[in-house]
This record gives sequence, C-alpha cells and structure tokens, in this order.
Amino acid sequence: MTGRRKVGVVVVGGLLTVLTPAMVTTASATVPPPPDPTETSVAAPTETAEAVPAPSDTAPAQANAPEVTTVEAPQVYPGMTPLPSNVQTIGSSPVKIVAVGSKSGENTRLMQERLNQLGFWVGQADGKYGVATSQAVMAFQKFLGLKRTGTVDSVTAEWMGTMPIRAHGVSNVGTLVEIDKTRQLLFLVVDGQTQWTFNTSTGSGKPYEAVNKKDPTKIEKGDAQTPNGLYRTTRERPEGWWEGDLGKIYRPKYFVGGIAMHGMTSVPGYPASHGCVRLSLPAMDFLWDTGLIPVGTPVWVHS
Repeated sequence: MTGRRKVGVVVVGGLLTVLTPAMVTTASATVPPPPDPTETSVAAPTETAEAVPAPSDTAPAQANAPEVTTVEAPQVYPGMTPLPSNVQTIGSSPVKIVAVGSKSGENTRLMQERLNQLGFWVGQADGKYGVATSQAVMAFQKFLGLKRTGTVDSVTAEWMGTMPIRAHGVSNVGTLVEIDKTRQLLFLVVDGQTQWTFNTSTGSGKPYEAVNKKDPTKIEKGDAQTPNGLYRTTRERPEGWWEGDLGKIYRPKYFVGGIAMHGMTSVPGYPASHGCVRLSLPAMDFLWDTGLIPVGTPVWVHS
C-alpha cells in the first residue's frame, strides 16, 4: 500500500464503519482491504529480554539449509481488485458476538470459535479469556485497523460478527511465513492461502545499548530493526527458554543472522523488540507442535 486513502462511511451489518473506496463488492459481501493502522503510536517500553545470540551460543546452521538467495519473491495482488485468490469468504449471515471485555464464559467460547473461523489462531475454544485469546483479539483489531486493546468492546464485537472473509496476507502462492511490519501481524500461508494469522511485535526501530546477559563486561549496541527481505528459516532451538546476548527467548526459529521468530511473555500492539519477531508462548508452541515452520521455510518481511 502506498500513501493514505480517502475514506467514506457506510453501514455494514448494522455497524457504522469507516471504509475505503478500494473495497471490493462480491456476491456475498462488501470486503474492506487491509487498512493502515490509524491509532496514535504508543512509545515502546525499554526492551529487557530480546536475544540476538552470539555465534558461540547458536545452534549450527543445518548443512542442507538453502541460501536466502534461493527464495523467490511471493506473488502479490495489486490492491483488492479483483478479489485475490488467497481470500476465503465466510458468508454474509451476521454472527451475534457479545462485547465480553476480557471475561471468561460461554460468550467468550463462542467468540473463540468465531476467531478461529476467521483465521485468527486461538487454539481450543474453552471459554477461558487467556493469553491466546487476547492475542487473537489484538490480531483481529490490527487487521481491521481498530484500537489495539486485546479486549472485546462493542465495536470489535460488531466487526467480529459481520466480517465476511478470513484474515489473509498479501501472498497468494506458495507456502511461507509473511511478516507485515505495518500492521504488526504474522501470516502463515500454505499453498497460497493464509491458514492462520497471529499477533506479533517486531523491531522498535530505536537504537539500544544494553549489558550482555552472558558476559556483563560487554555492552551490546545496535538499531532495533527487523529487516525487510526474503529469507528462509536456517536453524532453530526446540524446547524451553534459551539465553541470548540480550535475554531469554522461547523456542526460536532463526531466519536471518541472530534474528528469529520466538515466543515472548510480552507481545504488545506496537513494535517493541530488538529486531526479532515476537509471538505469544501458546502460539509458538502451536507452530512447533504442528511442524508448520520447518527449517527451510521461506520468510517474507515487508512494511
């Protein structure tokens, strides 16, 4: 996307909504394109537990891991006209979703089922408003450009009930991980269709200076950047937490140097890391347990 779009106001499923002229009308639904976030940026807190492992503390790259230069650029669609092949419609019938805040219960269980249906990974719909659920809600809010709270207010509930498509990235061919830094979302694309969407937090873009966690006589300095580009996962560390130069990270999967997708206890609605791509601990467990991101998986990072 380039530049800002003019917007208009329409009613979708009884909800007064700000939408763009680039929307696509299908036989079953009016579909908004992925919006630019409009909320005011929140200053990221000082990072305390991101890791960029030193060469002496990293697992060796697998001998058969492809070079990043072998990764072909994924095909993308130019805007939303026509409706790209990687978008799956849900149907035009509204679903009643109650504004539950962050409470557990039957309404939360129904909301979890809806989020899973829309492609925002929650895991088991157990009615408990835990980490996986709040992360899925935040990912949903990011996708639609709503306020990023991780709780379900009336506006979020209305959108959740009326959204006519599954969440999707812009990749519409191949199997890869797509990391959208603008919306702070991670898309798992399988055979050209987005299978799951996750909340993520990438590099804050700010300079940092911190004491090396493994050697307090050293000072680590750098710019907290998650570089755009096409890569492949080259190595990984399986169970538990691993100590890096800047702190501990959970079950990392590296894709460029010391930068990895990994689990973290804090995955906010804004860029906050030293450069790694944060996911919640339940999301990272899910990706490991299902084997969806093996070594060699293409990773596309873009703004």
